[in-house]
Amino acid sequence: MAHAVRFHEAGGPEVLRYEAVQVGDPGPGQVRLQHVAVGLNYADTYFRNGTYPIPLPAGIGVEAAGVVEAVGSGVDHVAVGDRVTYTGFVNTLGAYSTERLVPAAPLIRLPESIACETAAAMTMRGLTAAYLMRRIYPFRAGDAILLHAAAGGVGLIVAQWARLLGLTVIGTVSTEAKAEIARAHGCDHVINYSHEDVARRVRELTDGAGVSVVFDSVGKTTFEASLDSLKRRGLMVCVGTASGPIPPFNPQMLAMKGSLYLTRPALADYIADPAEKAELAAELFDHVAAGRIRIEINQRYALQDAVQAHRDLESRKTTGSSIFVI
Repeated sequence: MAHAVRFHEAGGPEVLRYEAVQVGDPGPGQVRLQHVAVGLNYADTYFRNGTYPIPLPAGIGVEAAGVVEAVGSGVDHVAVGDRVTYTGFVNTLGAYSTERLVPAAPLIRLPESIACETAAAMTMRGLTAAYLMRRIYPFRAGDAILLHAAAGGVGLIVAQWARLLGLTVIGTVSTEAKAEIARAHGCDHVINYSHEDVARRVRELTDGAGVSVVFDSVGKTTFEASLDSLKRRGLMVCVGTASGPIPPFNPQMLAMKGSLYLTRPALADYIADPAEKAELAAELFDHVAAGRIRIEINQRYALQDAVQAHRDLESRKTTGSSIFVI
């Protein structure tokens, strides 16, 4: 019997339920997938708590890897027995499951060098890091960046990729233990925001100039410090709101702080084109297979423990990537 984590009302982690489900045969454009591992992402909490409203009851999770068990009509880029991974948004919602029907279009075939557990830990995070490093800004060796949540799943990949590009990486963390992890994965400097003034420290580390780009996945509590860390005409990249949404502000503030740029990108818009998605995935897989980028799976859970997994995630107890192992 197949099982899935579902929720019938929006709320805290306690609304998640592990339930038996029926999985039928794939229809046109679908596959039936047996999961090996499922990714745990902060975005999952936004579906659960209602930040991203969806019809209920619903499944949860948008990233997983596994083996194709059956294919529907019109599916020609994957076959029975293929190892695949996927990520997406509403079109892949329901990944917290042992097996499921899923649209074939988002599926990415895995090279032999990438294990399913590794894929589940890095497909969303890795493709996010890929577009941040390769599409957002014309980086040049020597540029400095500020990376919030540097010991998180995306942060560790971005830090390593940034070092490959010759960038100076300043990371922020909340504990000394996380600082050690960030340094081990490419951060040249680490700021503990629990007791350091981020913007002031960034200015000290950059001889007063500021950084070219800030990657801010925290949101409300870090927004102004992030802007104050940028050099003239620098770019603020809002990639998440872990501390809450950014309050409304007057765009004139961007001019007053140095003619700054601001963007709020979404992964979906950088993988919507199949060719671009394939290019980003290939570069990611190549770096990981060659060992240039290490994927750290620091937490493993059973699907039955989804409530605890969400509690750990929201209380910032996790580092690196977290997965559910089927």
